[in-house]
Amino acid sequence: MHINRTGVLVRPNNARVLFRPFEPPNPQRALKIVGRVMELPDETVESQVLSEFHGRHQRLLQFFQERYDAVRQHILTDRPLAESRRLLIGSYFTQEYALESAALFNPSLVWHPDQGGLPAGTRRFVLSLRATGEGHVSSVGFRAGTIDRSGGIAVAKPTGFVTAPHVVASSRYDKALFMRKLAELGVVDGLADPVCASLGDGFTFRELEGALARTSRQQPGRRRDWEPIAGAIMALARANYEIECDPTSDISERVIFPYSPAETNGIEDARFVRFVEDDGSVHYYATYTAFDGSVSLPQFVETDDFVRFRVSTLNGPAIANKGMALFPRRIHGAYAMLSRQDGENVHVMESEMLHFWHSKRLVLRPTQPWEFVQIGNCGSPIETPDGWLVLTHGVGPMRKYAIGAVLLDLDDPTRVLGRLREPLLAPDENERAGYVPNVVYSCGGAVHDGLLVIPYSMSDYATSFATVPLADVLGALTAA
Repeated sequence: MHINRTGVLVRPNNARVLFRPFEPPNPQRALKIVGRVMELPDETVESQVLSEFHGRHQRLLQFFQERYDAVRQHILTDRPLAESRRLLIGSYFTQEYALESAALFNPSLVWHPDQGGLPAGTRRFVLSLRATGEGHVSSVGFRAGTIDRSGGIAVAKPTGFVTAPHVVASSRYDKALFMRKLAELGVVDGLADPVCASLGDGFTFRELEGALARTSRQQPGRRRDWEPIAGAIMALARANYEIECDPTSDISERVIFPYSPAETNGIEDARFVRFVEDDGSVHYYATYTAFDGSVSLPQFVETDDFVRFRVSTLNGPAIANKGMALFPRRIHGAYAMLSRQDGENVHVMESEMLHFWHSKRLVLRPTQPWEFVQIGNCGSPIETPDGWLVLTHGVGPMRKYAIGAVLLDLDDPTRVLGRLREPLLAPDENERAGYVPNVVYSCGGAVHDGLLVIPYSMSDYATSFATVPLADVLGALTAA
């Protein structure tokens, strides 16, 4: 097979910065900062606001006001403050973060929900990317692009702005689903019964906080027993949340940024899939790995428009390790997902519910020398007439990562129909140097007009694309 390296590059740009809260290490430090700003003369305040950062962000004034509101309890007077002083105080509790200053890699490609206004034979895609910045904290960024009928790929240039989404305070939790997740986590105790009883079938985060506060007051003598339960309930609530980006923004300005305690050290390797339900409705789902500095936790994302995202925990004994990838449709009425339970082999899981996974079946073990260390998927399976095409990654000597391919049966994805003996794509001399050397890696490709399109990262630094005729890949798999 001839693999065409397109030469299209998506590189990290350290000028793309977002604003985020700056939290002083303790309340005393915050009080000192507020006090110092309050001592500034009015003419100094007027000259400082936005003098340096005006052109670097959108909606910055609104965020300064929000930050002021968050720290206003430290102001030792009821005297009304001028807007300029309020905004200046807010600016001292705000910081810039270079979203992709270190790397922009591990791409996942899905077809854009908007295919309007394109020439015949051209299709628009959304490319999700792992963006890594200061402190090696990763988030999920996006680009839009097109591929034409000749295989020409164009990635739209990002704008000069990027803005973290806001958490949707009015989003509601489904009580039955939430309680089942608590049960899966082993948080089942009579002390939690009053919390459950006081909540409706759907409830908000604030309503849950209120229910916990009321129950806490009813447990004056059992605080030691109650606090771990309350903490587990709040942790689950914070790990299941909804965020929204500005719908008028360019997709390159949107980002899924770490929010919950489980994500404090980053969000890694989102694998998006365009999922078609049995009734024909289309949704975009993704799995990613949340990392808190010590524990990796698989998470789930749902969106219909890449504007509003619902983030959820995945539960059940089959949820372990990294690299889960959902099949793009149900199989015999059940959801199916690839996983690497043990860090070494590939399994297929099946479930009646998206958020709960209880069983797994081993499908692939490391077999060829270039995958002796471990094997995993490179994104969701791609449906073809011959079977489910699964791009895989294998790790070989010197921790070299290469991309392979496997063909699974459409009706029984635990049945392997073919497997490449040699890598489909391995790092060449131009791709070996980077943050992690000797790596090519993908989180999901697609097929367009008979062409397999593989977005891939080069040594965990930047992203490119390769293409190969699908018929050549299927021919090699069925002949293997």
